[in-house]
Amino acid sequence: MTADATNTDAVITLLVVDDHPVVRDGLRGMFDSAPGFRVLGEAANGVEALGRAAVLDPDVILMDLRMPGGGGVDAIRELFRRGARAKVLVLTTYDTDSDTIPAIEAGATGYLLKDAPREELFGAVRAAAQGRTVLSPAVASRLVSAVRTPRALGNEPLSAREREVLALVARGTSNKEIARELFISEATVKTHLTHVYAKLGVNDRAAAVAVGYDRGILG
Repeated sequence: MTADATNTDAVITLLVVDDHPVVRDGLRGMFDSAPGFRVLGEAANGVEALGRAAVLDPDVILMDLRMPGGGGVDAIRELFRRGARAKVLVLTTYDTDSDTIPAIEAGATGYLLKDAPREELFGAVRAAAQGRTVLSPAVASRLVSAVRTPRALGNEPLSAREREVLALVARGTSNKEIARELFISEATVKTHLTHVYAKLGVNDRAAAVAVGYDRGILG
């Protein structure tokens, strides 16, 4: 029994989160066929990932970012707020500042692009399980540049989720209604709005909408 326990401890368990079934199937097959890994389950969006993570308690969550029904950054932030044991390794096709920086700020342990070689991905998961930060070279370079050359106040582009929130604000939607429509908490909505205000250089909803239209963010 001791030997079995030791063997189980050596296996890194995973939850795969991606809105494309083919991607989830591919990742499951790749990790389940490699020694030292076991995929416990899958989720198609961030909201589903929260529920699955609470039940399965994986060591590492492979998290996509842009998913209908609940994005990865909000899920990462909520996992961190809940004190989840799992380490989150972002695995996405997007390496823009508006994707990478919010994900890292939300609490992601690492950030890799989907074109990463198989062995690099295995190594990244092992490192993430140990709590070590893993960044693809392209992402690391972007983060360093962002730190060295911070954007002028009021000129930073909005993330995809922040644009969604601003569009809903422009329609007169309340924070509670926005939270319900985007499957996030009201606290998260307020956080997004705080970021929107800072990025647009404004102090309230009306001004944010006005600047949004002026800059072409809102159609």
